[in-house]
Amino acid sequence: MEERTAGTSPSGGSRTGRNLPAAIAVGVGLGALVIGSLYTIKELFLLVLVGAVGVGVAELSQAFATRGIKVPLVPVLAGLVAMQAGAYWGGPLWLLGAFAVFAFVLLIWRMFAGGTEGYVRDATASVFVLFYPAMLAAFAALLLMPPDGRDRVLIFIAVTVASDIGGYIAGVLFGKHKMTVISPKKTWEGFAGSVIACTAVGAWLVTWLLGGALWQGALIGALAAFLATVGDLIESVIKRDLGIKDLGTILPGHGGLMDRLDSLVTTLVPVWLLMTLFF
Repeated sequence: MEERTAGTSPSGGSRTGRNLPAAIAVGVGLGALVIGSLYTIKELFLLVLVGAVGVGVAELSQAFATRGIKVPLVPVLAGLVAMQAGAYWGGPLWLLGAFAVFAFVLLIWRMFAGGTEGYVRDATASVFVLFYPAMLAAFAALLLMPPDGRDRVLIFIAVTVASDIGGYIAGVLFGKHKMTVISPKKTWEGFAGSVIACTAVGAWLVTWLLGGALWQGALIGALAAFLATVGDLIESVIKRDLGIKDLGTILPGHGGLMDRLDSLVTTLVPVWLLMTLFF
């Protein structure tokens, strides 16, 4: 999520056009759905995850189509389901195997679906979508596998959301120095707010929920802050290259689901690695 500069309009939206009340309401609703599914039946959370990432895949495919790039939805969505199931019930090797199989399926699919012209372009984009976000999201299933998997997933989501909130608040209150032309609304002050918020939330939740050390939680949080920012920038580059503002409109005040998933999927793998090493 891009951080915003200060100021709101009389209608409740920010100067940048973001409807803040709607964004908050949608965020609370999504949080309730995630936590409710996570702490009832683990597999129910996986269904929510597959549904959300599936919409994100569709948004990316439609965005690529605006530039004439064809990404076949059916095999990518089938790969998404296979990778989530393989990761949750089989582990990392099954996840890797499912990715390799469906990457090959996509190459064959495109070969027979569209002829030779544009093959490399379309096949590359298809495998890219299979990786980002579909494969990366499957690491949430790996986080969920252990007996304390619910708490691990909650910590991962909480530190990533803290990055957005901390960055937004610090950017609004103190943001003056721009980070990069890729995303002009991002500031170094906002990034500092993200790091502080993520580090604090990570240290708190890791000690409380997993019984870990403060430094372990702080490290997970700080890494999440950096990678969440990188995820935002990656999506900004994609949107600028395609010439679009948002990847979708399904979430009022936020844009598309991929506009919410960008920082989450880039944070997942390193957070999973650290939690696996620590706990």
